[in-house]
Amino acid sequence: MAVDAIGSGVFMPISVLYFLTSTSLSLVQIGMALSLASALRLPFAPMVGGIVDRIGARQILLVANLIQAVGFVGYVFADSFATVLVASAVVQVGQTAFWGSFSPVVAEISEPGERERWFGFLGALRNASFAIGGLVAAFAITVGTTTAYSAVVLANAGSYLLAFLLLLSVEKPPLPIDAPTASTGPEQRQGWRQVLRDRPYLLFVLTNFSFATSAMALNIAIPVYITQSLGLPGWVAGAVFTINTVMIGLGQGLVVNAMEGSVRTNIVSLGALLFVASYAVMFAADWAGIGIGIAIMLIGAVVYTAGELVAGPVLSALSTDAAPAHLLGRYASLYQMSWTVSSTVAPVTMTWLLQRGSAPLWLGLSVIALLGVALSQLLRRVMPPAAMPVPVTRSAQSPVRPNVDEARSDR
Repeated sequence: MAVDAIGSGVFMPISVLYFLTSTSLSLVQIGMALSLASALRLPFAPMVGGIVDRIGARQILLVANLIQAVGFVGYVFADSFATVLVASAVVQVGQTAFWGSFSPVVAEISEPGERERWFGFLGALRNASFAIGGLVAAFAITVGTTTAYSAVVLANAGSYLLAFLLLLSVEKPPLPIDAPTASTGPEQRQGWRQVLRDRPYLLFVLTNFSFATSAMALNIAIPVYITQSLGLPGWVAGAVFTINTVMIGLGQGLVVNAMEGSVRTNIVSLGALLFVASYAVMFAADWAGIGIGIAIMLIGAVVYTAGELVAGPVLSALSTDAAPAHLLGRYASLYQMSWTVSSTVAPVTMTWLLQRGSAPLWLGLSVIALLGVALSQLLRRVMPPAAMPVPVTRSAQSPVRPNVDEARSDR
C-alpha cells in the first residue's frame, strides 16, 4: 500500500498539468478526455464486485496493479485526444479493480466496530506515502518541463510493478470455519437484485458521491486554480498536496480517537461543512497578492484536509458495515461506483467551471458539499449503522500488530 501510494503521490498533483505540457490539448479537451475515460470504466465496477465475491479480493488487487502500470506507460506516448483517452481508460479500469477489491480486503482483516480505525490507519499510511511522492511532484511542477513530468509518470508506473511483486508474497487470509462458500445457485445469481433493492445503501452511495466530488478537487481543480487562475508558483500546488497528505498521515489516528462516540452521520456532515469553509478560504485568494495568496491557499488546504480527516474513515466503514458478508464484493463495487461517477463528471465539470471564473467553481463545489450534509442527515433516519456512534475502541493501541490474531485477542 505504501509503495503504491508513493507512486500515486508523485503523479496526482500533476495529473492535469502533465497533459497541458505534453500535448496541444486545451484544458476543456483534457477534462473531456479524462471524463470519457472514467465513463468507459462504469460497466466494469459491477463485474469486479461479482468476481471478488467468487474468487477473492487479493487476486483482483494483483491484476489491478498490472493494468495501471500498463496505462501509465501509455501516458508517455499519449499526444492526442484519442491516445490520452485510451491510456486514461486503461488506468481507470485498473483503479476500478483496485478500489473494488480494497474494501473487501480490509473487511477480511478487521471486525465490525474496528473498521473506522482500520480504514483510518490505512488512509494515514497511504497519505504519509503520498506526502513523499508529493515532494517529488512539487519539484517536477517547479521545473515544469515535459521531461520532468514524463519522469514522474514512469516512476508511478514502476511503483505499480513493485507493488505487484510485493503483493505476490502476501498470503490470502484463511476463511473462518463457518464462512459461506462461493455459490452459483439462485441466491448468488440474484445477488445484484438484492443490492439494488437496498434503498438505504443507495442513499449512502449518493451521500458518498458528494464526499468523493469534494475529494476530487485536490487533484483536478486546486492545482490548476493555483497555477493558472492565481498565477502562483508551481511549488504551491505541491505544497498544498503535501499538507493534505502529511495531515492525514500524522493526524488520522488522533481524529478517529476524538470522534469515537459521536454519531456517524454528524461526523459526515461536519466533514462536508469543512469542505465548504475551505472553498470560501481559497476563493479569497482571488483578491490577494502573491504572498498573501500563497498563505491563504495553505490555510485553505488545512481546512480542506480537516474535512477529509473526519468524514473519510466513517464513510469507508459504513460501506462494509452496512453490507451483508456474502455480497460484500457487490456492495463494495456499488460504493466504488460513487467514486467512479464522480471521477467521470468531475474533470470536465471542474475544468468547465474554471474557464468561467473562480466564483462558479467554488460555488458549484459548495452546493455539492451542502447537498452531502442534507443527504447524510436523511441517511441517519433510514440506515441503522449510520445512526450509530463511532464505536469506542482501545484508542491507546494501534490496530496493527505483528500477529493479527494476538491483536484481536487483546481486544
